[in-house]
Amino acid sequence: MRRALPVLACLLLAACQGHPDPAAGPATPAGTAARTPTEQVTASMEAFQEARSFHAVMSLEGARETTNELDFVAPDRYRMQMPIGTQVIIGDVLYLQSQGRTQKMQLPEGTVAQWRDPMQLKAGHANLQVQEQGSSQIDGITARQFLVRNGPAEQPVQFFYWIGPDGLPVQLRHQGVSQGQPYTMTVRYSRFNDPGIVIDTPAASG
Repeated sequence: MRRALPVLACLLLAACQGHPDPAAGPATPAGTAARTPTEQVTASMEAFQEARSFHAVMSLEGARETTNELDFVAPDRYRMQMPIGTQVIIGDVLYLQSQGRTQKMQLPEGTVAQWRDPMQLKAGHANLQVQEQGSSQIDGITARQFLVRNGPAEQPVQFFYWIGPDGLPVQLRHQGVSQGQPYTMTVRYSRFNDPGIVIDTPAASG
């Protein structure tokens, strides 16, 4: 069962690296057209970090293909629905559920906190480069598409980022190489600030 922990951590981190964190309200109200692409993406990412809750569907295509669903409830509750079972993280505690049992495991302090700024927006803001690329229809929503590059010049992170009319992310897509194999990761967001998303503390059984 312990082997599932690094798998979960990698999936969550990979998902976050393909996405920022949602937000509590509209990030780009009237006047969006006057903002530069960098300002629009920065405002959306910052708003994402303030979200009270959201739902995300993460699809990985390539040598290894998988689809996982993630729920978040502020300030530090995550629920990941994975093939091995439903995993819950509350604070720095992982409740690993598999084969009808729930194992409580301590995560290194601050593990989850770093996921609130997974793209290292604050640290790499000086290197943030954004290109606007028109708009797309995603699940009936007209979203503005951006190509984002962030991080150190010698090893930047690049991803596509779609922003909805409320200024919050609709979709993120990142392509890369892992263990010599190319992959495409797509994260689609919904249900921002939905009070119906509730993550209860599982009862540990082992």
